[in-house]
Amino acid sequence: MFKTRLLSGIVLVVAAFVLLFAGGDILLVSTLVISWIGMFELYRIFQIQKAAPGILGYLAAAVYYANLRFDFLTDIMAFVLGYLILLMFVYVFTYPKYRTEQLLAAFFGVFYVAVMLSFVWQTRMLPAGGHLVWLVFLCSWGCDTCAYCVGVLIGKHKMSPKLSPKKSVEGAVGGVAGAALLAVLYGLAFQKAMGTEPVHILIMAAICAAGALISMVGDLTASAIKRNYEVKDYGTLIPGHGGILDRFDSVIFTAPLIYFLAERFL
Repeated sequence: MFKTRLLSGIVLVVAAFVLLFAGGDILLVSTLVISWIGMFELYRIFQIQKAAPGILGYLAAAVYYANLRFDFLTDIMAFVLGYLILLMFVYVFTYPKYRTEQLLAAFFGVFYVAVMLSFVWQTRMLPAGGHLVWLVFLCSWGCDTCAYCVGVLIGKHKMSPKLSPKKSVEGAVGGVAGAALLAVLYGLAFQKAMGTEPVHILIMAAICAAGALISMVGDLTASAIKRNYEVKDYGTLIPGHGGILDRFDSVIFTAPLIYFLAERFL
């Protein structure tokens, strides 16, 4: 199992490197496809992955990504309300085919998965996005790895015993500290390429520390949904890791935070 997980992790990192390096439309379309898969995994829990509410969700995600590229919506709130109204059309004109929670899940899935993941692409498109986008993964996957190592070594106090019994307070602190340290090392390694001052490296460390905290909320959110519906993994797409949501649960939360903080302070 460890070997399978390790090999899958290596392939995942290589794929991420290629897509993030390419950027542009390649990354945008790839992020949409990843979002569709994640939405499918989420919708499957609510049994709408191939039903009208789910299909409408996939179309809404496509419209949102198309707007990121071509900017044809003058007010994003019109998209939100329009999507909600269309869902209500499906709800009332097919009643009682779908339950209320299924329609709520269809609405939630677009923003929880597709919109939040889109900030990976949006971060990549910032002026220094080629370097800044990696902070998303440093403070999510880096925090996860550091938290696991510290938790195994010295973890004693449970952080959320009912939701995730294996996670410890010590591991959480180690994850935050580890993410900040990785940001410092990354900043030092690419300081010349990024043209940044030493103070910017400290800002990157602070941003990654904040991102690490948020990443744990993302991880626990995905776990809470699975536990509520008695699901072990969201999928089997990534051997040893599960589905897209099992691997990107923390990235979903850190991407928007990194985008807004990096845009403001870096």
